[in-house]
Amino acid sequence: MLQWDYLFNIASKGDNLLEALEFARFIVEVVEDKKAEDILLLDLRPKAIIADFFVICTGNSDRQVKALAENIREKVKETYQRLPHTTQGANDSGWVLMDYSDVIVHIFTEDKRAYYNLEGLWRAESQVLLSIQ
Repeated sequence: MLQWDYLFNIASKGDNLLEALEFARFIVEVVEDKKAEDILLLDLRPKAIIADFFVICTGNSDRQVKALAENIREKVKETYQRLPHTTQGANDSGWVLMDYSDVIVHIFTEDKRAYYNLEGLWRAESQVLLSIQ
């Protein structure tokens, strides 16, 4: 559930942060449109320096994970004229990471997501802004 009071506080802290939040929300919409499951938007600030936000989602197969990553790349390039600084994960690895600096996207198959447990790893340093089952 999106926490509007929390988002209002984010907006009052500066345009760059609001732009990063809007960018992360756009990525959430892109993966939701392509039927990703268990989508999370995590706010890592102010404790983590790795990124402001994580988008974490699950694909049903390696093929869907690849399709989700390709769709994100295409839609972000089309809308924001941005490419990820790096993309990691092989086509059959069950996991893809896309680093857009302020937003890092993690796309997993269900078993890899359970294995890496990023939600648990980042629980103390993050706040869930959005969760779509």
